[in-house]
Amino acid sequence: MKKLASIIFIALALLSGRVANAQVDPHFSEYYIYPSWLNPALTGAIDGDYRISGIYRSQWSSISNGFSTAGLSGELNTNKDISLGGSLLQQKAGNGGYTYTTGYLSVAYTGIRFGANGYHRIAFGIQAGVVDRRFNSSKFQLGDQWNPITGYNPVVNQTAEVFSKTSSTVFDAGAGVVYYDANPDKKANIFGGFSVSHLTKPEDPFTSGITKQTLPMRFTLHGGVKLNLSEVVSVTPNLLYLRQGNAEEKMAGAYMQLKANSMFDLLLGANYRFDDAIAPFVGFYYENLTLGLSYDINNSTLGKTATNANSFEISLSYTGKKSKNFTGEHFICPRL
Repeated sequence: MKKLASIIFIALALLSGRVANAQVDPHFSEYYIYPSWLNPALTGAIDGDYRISGIYRSQWSSISNGFSTAGLSGELNTNKDISLGGSLLQQKAGNGGYTYTTGYLSVAYTGIRFGANGYHRIAFGIQAGVVDRRFNSSKFQLGDQWNPITGYNPVVNQTAEVFSKTSSTVFDAGAGVVYYDANPDKKANIFGGFSVSHLTKPEDPFTSGITKQTLPMRFTLHGGVKLNLSEVVSVTPNLLYLRQGNAEEKMAGAYMQLKANSMFDLLLGANYRFDDAIAPFVGFYYENLTLGLSYDINNSTLGKTATNANSFEISLSYTGKKSKNFTGEHFICPRL
């Protein structure tokens, strides 16, 4: 049954959907740590000169090699209202050796400022790169390789399935915009953004038929408000809405930041992904390091049919400053 479940999930991952018309990209609970996935306009939205971030997610590990996703990104601020970034991501899934790999370069323009002291800020970002997808058909266990008497035997029972293509590398691009209120004296700082991924609609070579299928664009809307309750406590409610083809994801949550001293902040909170999971998390800032841990507790129909259908996620980032007397510190869109 584990083998069968693996084949089903691989099929769902590969088919961008003549039926469903959707290819849901990898997703994260700690989505603010990986700005190139969320919104390229967030590139460089840090209180420093550069940041290096890593994130790892293990999803449905009990279902015969479930999804595992690892991402690495870097961002650099310049002194000309331009921020630069780069990212690599790879998702692996199932016994079929399926991999989904992306590599992007991003640029954000952060020079639009208005209002008193220029605290209201708008940033625009674009990204471009490649999407590589591939699978190993020799690892598949297909129906015509099964004999009710002898069982599964790929040597004796040769499959009649023919795969015209098992890999694809295509150009991809996306864009986004972000607004945030950077006033350090306010009790409430609003932020929000919108992004579109797969603007080029890369061709999907793994679907059959006369009409060529493409990866549908992914629309992402995100935002929230940072509530400064005191000098040591803040609470940040946040929302995320994602739609790609006929698939959508809705998530709401909040986290509390407790300032212990000038070097250490504690983070506590949770996100709820509608019809899927609740994801409590804990994290901390220590000097220039940020660590985040979250655990998705599945409450969907998958959790009723498969044991331990939960997910684990860990993130780590380092923010560098060229000078200890960095003067650019202000409210920044929240991140884990």
